[in-house]
Amino acid sequence: MKLHRLPPARRGAGLLLVLALVLAACANDDDGGSTGGGNAAATKPNVAFLPKAIDNPYFDTAAKGGQEAATELGGEFKQVGPSESSAAAQLPFINTLTQQKVGAIVVSANDPNALAPALKRAAQSGIKVVSYDSDVAPDARSVFVNQASAEDLGRVEVQVLAKQIGNKGEIAILSAASTATNQNTWIDFMKDELTKPEYADMKLVKVAYGNDDDAKSLTEAQGLMQAYPNLKGIIAPTTVGIAAAARAVQSAGKKGKIAVTGLGTPNQMREYVKDGTVTEFLLWDVQKLGYLAYQAAAALIQGKITGKQGETFEAGSLGSYTLGDKAEVLLGKPTSFNKDNIDQFDF
Repeated sequence: MKLHRLPPARRGAGLLLVLALVLAACANDDDGGSTGGGNAAATKPNVAFLPKAIDNPYFDTAAKGGQEAATELGGEFKQVGPSESSAAAQLPFINTLTQQKVGAIVVSANDPNALAPALKRAAQSGIKVVSYDSDVAPDARSVFVNQASAEDLGRVEVQVLAKQIGNKGEIAILSAASTATNQNTWIDFMKDELTKPEYADMKLVKVAYGNDDDAKSLTEAQGLMQAYPNLKGIIAPTTVGIAAAARAVQSAGKKGKIAVTGLGTPNQMREYVKDGTVTEFLLWDVQKLGYLAYQAAAALIQGKITGKQGETFEAGSLGSYTLGDKAEVLLGKPTSFNKDNIDQFDF
């Protein structure tokens, strides 16, 4: 069989055609997908938020921050989750998001360990995992975006309540789920704060759990008042719980007799602050928390960070952040709200 050599001009054209095909293939491979590949810096983030429960004003506000960051970065955002606050109810959503191959899952955990196996499977499939608000087991995520120092939050809630009741009397805590990571950490610091000499005349009589459900939280608050007729104060480190506790005190005509404080949003607490049911409560800028969580997820997707202590990333309008111990990112100090400043905030 006789081989025919192409003329030089045709050989050159053939080589150019092959080169063009190779370049086209490379361009198709770098499709800007959210699960990696290609130029990481150009990857458009595809991030899903999974809160403890949907239709919760707190998490809806955080979602606004996530959407804001997505718009700035040209990425995708969605929020999915259960209507009830439990780890078991969150698990199917993790599995579905894994099947959908989203770029990152940003989760607020109802239980730090129960979600870990499913989140690890998501990570093994290439999905980045970020926790916010309430952490999961550290080996089940890359970054934890924390709203404020757990110790600051726990201790200051006791300090605020003590000031209102003159450091004397029976108090109770109305928490969310009994397994919620953030709630339990804050409560541990509250209990430790109460061991200080200045609180010798304050007694913690019960920790109740409303599971971040409005009806159950209201029932628990009413139960506390009935079970402890000498109750002087309630700390609710949950936005659902503090609003329910304030409503229970207001309805029972106990304004000025039972102090209520904890963590809430200005919009939900404004009525109770203005009528004197609540004197002072705390929180952070929830929308900024969601914004920062999305920015951290985007930085992971784009390969700007990997989840190691000491790494830094730019978080849009919030500036630069550095990963601390166990890859924790701290949003900032909590804010105190009262009748003098509450109308300055709208979230």
